[in-house]
Amino acid sequence: MSDTPDESAPPVMRGVGVIETALETMPLSPGVYRMLDAKGEALYVGKARALKKRVVSYTQIARLPERLRRMVSETVSMEIVTTHTEAEALLLEANLIKRLKPRYNIVLRDDKSYPWLVLTEDHDYPQIAKHRGARVRKGSYYGPFASAWAVNQTVTAMQRVFLLRSCTDTVFSTRNRPCLLHQIRRCSAPCVERISREDYAGLVDQAKTFLSGKGGAVQAALATEMEAAAETLEFERAAAVRDRIRALTTVQGTDIINPASLTDADVIAVWQIAGQSCVQVFFFRGGRNNGNRSFFPAHSRGEEAPEVLAAFVAQFYDDKPPPPLVLLNHALPEQDLITEALTIKANSFGANVFRGGKRVEIAIPQRGEKHAVVAHAELNAREALERKLAESAGQAKLLDGVAELFGLAGPPARIEVYDNSHIMGTNAYGVMIVAGAEGFIKSAYRKFSIRGAITPGDDFAMMREVLERRFGRALKEEKEGPGTPSWPDLVLIDGGAGQLSAVRGVLEELGVDDVQLVGIAKGPDRDAGREWFHMEGRPPFQLPPRDPTLYFLQRLRDEAHRFAITTHRAGRSKALVTSELDEIGGIGPARKRALLNHFGSARGVKQAGLQDLESAPGVSREIARRVYAHFHPGAHVAGGG
Repeated sequence: MSDTPDESAPPVMRGVGVIETALETMPLSPGVYRMLDAKGEALYVGKARALKKRVVSYTQIARLPERLRRMVSETVSMEIVTTHTEAEALLLEANLIKRLKPRYNIVLRDDKSYPWLVLTEDHDYPQIAKHRGARVRKGSYYGPFASAWAVNQTVTAMQRVFLLRSCTDTVFSTRNRPCLLHQIRRCSAPCVERISREDYAGLVDQAKTFLSGKGGAVQAALATEMEAAAETLEFERAAAVRDRIRALTTVQGTDIINPASLTDADVIAVWQIAGQSCVQVFFFRGGRNNGNRSFFPAHSRGEEAPEVLAAFVAQFYDDKPPPPLVLLNHALPEQDLITEALTIKANSFGANVFRGGKRVEIAIPQRGEKHAVVAHAELNAREALERKLAESAGQAKLLDGVAELFGLAGPPARIEVYDNSHIMGTNAYGVMIVAGAEGFIKSAYRKFSIRGAITPGDDFAMMREVLERRFGRALKEEKEGPGTPSWPDLVLIDGGAGQLSAVRGVLEELGVDDVQLVGIAKGPDRDAGREWFHMEGRPPFQLPPRDPTLYFLQRLRDEAHRFAITTHRAGRSKALVTSELDEIGGIGPARKRALLNHFGSARGVKQAGLQDLESAPGVSREIARRVYAHFHPGAHVAGGG
């Protein structure tokens, strides 16, 4: 890391001095460099085949665009990491950009995990299910899918065609009669031995064959099975196989959305309007369309579509295996290098990524079915970007209205809304929701489980604790730096003058005096449209019933209320399940699960008689007496065994 140069020099020349000092010891090998600001945060992450030759270009200020001159002027230190090859540098660069989100890079905003479909392999009767996260369970995984809806649709289709169970192993082990899925012909009911282990294994093999892209072979096998059943006059079995063939035919239907020529491929297209970009991705696996998703990478207005697409592709596959074929609507700069990096990434996920060990291929089709699929993705990207721009324009107008209404210096970039929920002081939670120029920012939502003793109905004390924790933590983070906490431009409180005064007192004690506070009190009879707004230095006021700004503020308040209620309900349900049974000595997770599965709920366990508890599977007589005595402390429980 370099030393800071002369502080009397202009900022841009101080930045040049930092870079020149770093160049003195910088190697010519491949690697990744990071430019850091005064707080130690990454301004820019770049890769190079020869680090010294690439970084020296930042010292030639006259040749740099204004954006990069600004970046150099903010640079106070540099860090480098060397790699063996430029392809490895590209992979590391993509990983660091996704993790650090530097201000001057093209950044893919994608913090969601993708769902997969799994066929388990640790049970005599494998389960088909949706899966997210680490692959800790033994099984065959297929995906990724663009959304939970897409994988759920596939699970349903697989049930119809292959009659595989989707229930958990716990439910499977406690069934004594077929469930509804068997009755509607979506499960072969292995739980009650309506199918042999060998026949069920045959269904699993067919499912794996289909998911591997060999649906034609499965359909031919089913047709043979149906004819054989008809010849032996097993008409009911023949009809059941016929229904499976029909379901399979529906699943395999082909068109521009589900092209026959694509087996394992991703189709990626970018569209730009007014300096903003949308990237649309379609996932095809095993000849099926696994859904699509829109992305809106953050970048400067001057970035061209090919550069945006190249940065997106490198970052997109940072945490997922690339398919053998990637179809794009633009050729990429350094396309051969990106192809090499994706091949390395694919191999790192295991040998089963490819059939035959082929390299990843990046193609820009010019005609035929593949070109039509890319054009379709491009159309989706354009329409998604147009919708986003229209929504942003409307949102910007509403934020202008909020700024004018509450006397803000400009449109608020971050609005925080607080609410709480409890029942007579129990299971008390406070929540914070956040909104900005892009609408609701759900990744910034926060829940606060109230820790202090709350007098029933004391909403002031709850709100005080929430605000102390939220802004106290922000102040602590600001002192500890680097990293700047997210400060709101406007704080909305669900309440009137009393709540507003309590919140103002909390912030004054903390030394926070630059946040605008507004209380929203419900109107007469809690009538929406007649709310009163409370602010310091102004008498309470109302807005016209059909004012668009009023609708916007109501939507913010209602979202906070919804989040508070759902948070409270989830906490209350968890408490009902855990607290009453966890208080009983000798009741571990296995026995608790057995009791809940048998009686349906903690309340069912509480209401059960001693004989019922003793007859529950997995519960000994001693444990049954202990559970009964806990819920009936005055009852006499006979001793014994």
